[in-house]
Amino acid sequence: MPSRERVYRTEAVVLRRQDLGEADRLLTVYSLDRGKLRLIAKGVRRPRSRKAGHLEPFTRVKLLLARGRELDIITQAEAIETYPGFREDLVRFGQAAYTIELLDRFTVEREEHQTLYRLLVNTLERLVSGADPAAAMLFYELRLLDYVGYRPELFRCVGCGEEIRPQDQFFSPQEGGVLCPVCGPLRGDTRRISLAELKVLRHYVRNPFDVATSAQIRPKVYEGLDRLMEGYVGYLLERKLFTPEFIRRILRMKQEGLEPNRVP
Repeated sequence: MPSRERVYRTEAVVLRRQDLGEADRLLTVYSLDRGKLRLIAKGVRRPRSRKAGHLEPFTRVKLLLARGRELDIITQAEAIETYPGFREDLVRFGQAAYTIELLDRFTVEREEHQTLYRLLVNTLERLVSGADPAAAMLFYELRLLDYVGYRPELFRCVGCGEEIRPQDQFFSPQEGGVLCPVCGPLRGDTRRISLAELKVLRHYVRNPFDVATSAQIRPKVYEGLDRLMEGYVGYLLERKLFTPEFIRRILRMKQEGLEPNRVP
């Protein structure tokens, strides 16, 4: 950023927030043209603040920012989309939270990546508009991993390099991909991946969203892939993410006829 540029505009999605002092907030956002930013919203917690409703998590917003000594300051905020549907459905709320958390964990500050920003916005819009949430999340996970350099190898064995044949295989988070039936049993961290699961992963990697999600996938296959991706992402981040289990718990409650409360 040029030293003479004291004020600038950007479009961003609010990832998370933290109270600061008596009336301020520290916000983490992901912006279209500047990547992840940590910003100060001064006075936003005061009852008469005009910016408060525009800076909630998940909100897509236009920002006017002033450069500060350590952190830049939000001087104006105008919401583009607040995605109110997330508050009406705890499952989709959890999926949106997982979308945000993954992006936050895999990115560093001030590293521009417009393709990642568009992926984030498109995924939030798909989730709130009624797209199949399992399909939307799988597509998001695979594309995000691709863009940050961790797309799993699905076409050749990561052990011996041989082309993967159409049969059940093994998957290794540590090796970053599929292992053939010969190499798989020799590794200690592998899990089996069925031919159906492998075909779905390949289909999603090769195709845009509309084409990838046009295929009819059995719920059991999605469940297996959900566990596989959770393990792979957890290995890469070296930490367990709690949002996937939250989503599964809410889904179990719905199946048992217990309707969870909406987000307050």
